[in-house]
Amino acid sequence: MCKSPSIFQRLSSRTNQGIAGFFSPVNLKKDFNQPAPIVSGAGNSSKVKKSDSCHENQHYTLYVNPIILVGSVLCFVSIAFYAGFVVRVFMIFNSNSVNLLNGSSAQNLSVAKDLIADATQLPQPTVIPGKEVPPTTYTFKHFPVEGSRTSHDLHLVRSSADLDDEHEHVDVYASTEDVSEDNEDSSDDSSDDSSDDSSDDDDEEDVAEGVHLPAGQHLLVDIKNVDPIFLNSEERLAEAMIQLVDESELTLLSYHCHGLVPVGVSCAGVLLESHVAFHTWPTEGVISMDLFTCGSGKLIPTLPSIQQLFGVKASGDDADDPMMLWSHKLRGFREGFVPGYNFDLNPLDSDLGAEILSSQDFDIKNPVVSDAETEFQTVDIYEVMDPTYRKLSDYYKSLEDDGSYESLHPEFYGPDLVLLLDGRIQSTRYGDAPYHESIVHPAMITHSNPKRVAVIGGGEGATVREILKHSTLEKVVMIEIDEGVVNLSTKYLPDWQDCSSIAHHEGCDEWCFNDERADLRIEDAMAFFNDNFGESSRSKPSSDHDAQFDVVIMDCLDPNDDHPFAKVLYTNDDYIRSLYGALTDDGILVVQVGESADIDSEADENGSFENRSTMIKMLDEIGFKSIHIYEESHCEFDAPWTTLIAFKDVETRKRWYRNPAEVELDLSRRILPMKNGKSPLRYFDGATMQSYQLPPRAFEDTYCRQSDMPKECSDEVRFGLQKEINLSSAYSPVFERLFVDAKPKQTSML
Repeated sequence: MCKSPSIFQRLSSRTNQGIAGFFSPVNLKKDFNQPAPIVSGAGNSSKVKKSDSCHENQHYTLYVNPIILVGSVLCFVSIAFYAGFVVRVFMIFNSNSVNLLNGSSAQNLSVAKDLIADATQLPQPTVIPGKEVPPTTYTFKHFPVEGSRTSHDLHLVRSSADLDDEHEHVDVYASTEDVSEDNEDSSDDSSDDSSDDSSDDDDEEDVAEGVHLPAGQHLLVDIKNVDPIFLNSEERLAEAMIQLVDESELTLLSYHCHGLVPVGVSCAGVLLESHVAFHTWPTEGVISMDLFTCGSGKLIPTLPSIQQLFGVKASGDDADDPMMLWSHKLRGFREGFVPGYNFDLNPLDSDLGAEILSSQDFDIKNPVVSDAETEFQTVDIYEVMDPTYRKLSDYYKSLEDDGSYESLHPEFYGPDLVLLLDGRIQSTRYGDAPYHESIVHPAMITHSNPKRVAVIGGGEGATVREILKHSTLEKVVMIEIDEGVVNLSTKYLPDWQDCSSIAHHEGCDEWCFNDERADLRIEDAMAFFNDNFGESSRSKPSSDHDAQFDVVIMDCLDPNDDHPFAKVLYTNDDYIRSLYGALTDDGILVVQVGESADIDSEADENGSFENRSTMIKMLDEIGFKSIHIYEESHCEFDAPWTTLIAFKDVETRKRWYRNPAEVELDLSRRILPMKNGKSPLRYFDGATMQSYQLPPRAFEDTYCRQSDMPKECSDEVRFGLQKEINLSSAYSPVFERLFVDAKPKQTSML
């Protein structure tokens, strides 16, 4: 039997021969060139066959040293890995260079190099001195994502002992296994600094209430034209985030950042109060951020810090200024969870939140005055530009001195200014003229000779400004309880109190309240009228009484405001009677009574305008001969706005129905001319007056939906089957709409 040495024997033998023996030409010749045996006779046939069989079964093998084999494999793998790594880095660098050089944000190759540089060390979040942080636990899991360049985890430093514990995890391709640090990370946020025993109980209750209330505030921010190098620097972005959190007096428990491939950064921070997160697009120069807190702190004041910290301008003389868009929303549930909570008393739940703060569509939204507290209310003034009505490009063009239409008429293209009191919109720049002219001039031009006028409220000053335009005026007394509103309006809304255009008469002044005819009184209007014209004033000597007024205008809280003082203003019997007593025999009372009724609205007495219904009934009972309602739809409010006008005698009411030509003639005689020759009135004229003469159809419908339906609401009257009626009320929109042509004759029925 032919036996060949085993492979293990040969390997052992060859190994002993060394490397040279492996490739010896003698061995190769011996193995591969040995001659075949010679056959010389039959006697040898068996041997020949046996020899042939051995040769047939013999195999030739090239043997390799296993050490060299393993080393060769490792060598080739290493070469392939590093070659791939170099190619990958080159592709990333080349791709970013092309994108950045072709983009509008970066300027040269050095910018691209800076953008792909990894952050070396991110800052550690710390506790604000004096702030107590309750115990917390930390659980996390990492997933491998090839689009991530770097990954960083950093945790709150609660004490000096924690500084030795670096909770930073940096990897490019993290394991999918749970990172279990039960005795380290889980205890990191809870091992130290439970609430200080010396803390006040009230402070602890405030923290607990703020954190655990199922409600919060959400601030969403987008900024463009930002420096691309800043947007790709994890370190600088993390520093900005920590500084923002500190300035906002929040607590950052931990944060996690990823540097993305090819560029960009995403960070998420866990706050004791909730979270903060952002994502960047360096090549586009854009960052988007959201900040949510369930604490009691307000987020609107953080906007200047966000603009300063994250709105970093790109380098270069031609770089645009960063532009920030933002929105603020109330989240969660308050009613039912906060004892005594009333959303009408929260400015953020009112017009301020719904119309201004929550919109992220405004091209401009700047808080000129934010959350200013006066003695009686909260004042906000916002500068806004809605792209639906005005374009930002036209506004920028109006600022140029290029002779364009926009530059010659900048008053048409600027942002709007909005005044809000306790969150309710009171006045706007572009609604100023329609609102204030509509509340003043219809009554002033209807009265035959208004000399003395009283204004209740009207702290922004525009109502007084319009009254001062009448040449018949001798005195206007404005009674405003809140001096803070007057002062803020003087500083931030100067146009509302600007009388320079009519300041060319005797006793005039450019500031309306300095006109010698104006008398500004900072006091309670209700007390003023009750003391001077109420029942109790009859016992006073006549010299102590203020003279009666030809016109009284009440420009204050809306009747549907869920505010205790609003209810008193519209329903207090003594006060309403004092208003009647303050008017001359042909006097006129004007009251703004909120948004107009809708054709599908319920009767005022059964809905949110119950105060308006109550006041109308009280005015009728007190003795006003005619009560009329008209609306104006250009005040820049959400709905057409309604004004009530009450006449103390019938003859004055007749002047209400004059034709447009008569009204225009009276205006030309009465209104003081402007210095520049322009029209003193920007909105009101004879045609506008005519549109006020009929009450809106919706008020007829809601009037007839009262529980005790007035008799003129019957089908016989409304459809013209009954031609004559005797009215028992001074207010009847049905009567006015049906008998408009006969009004001067029919008023005797009232």
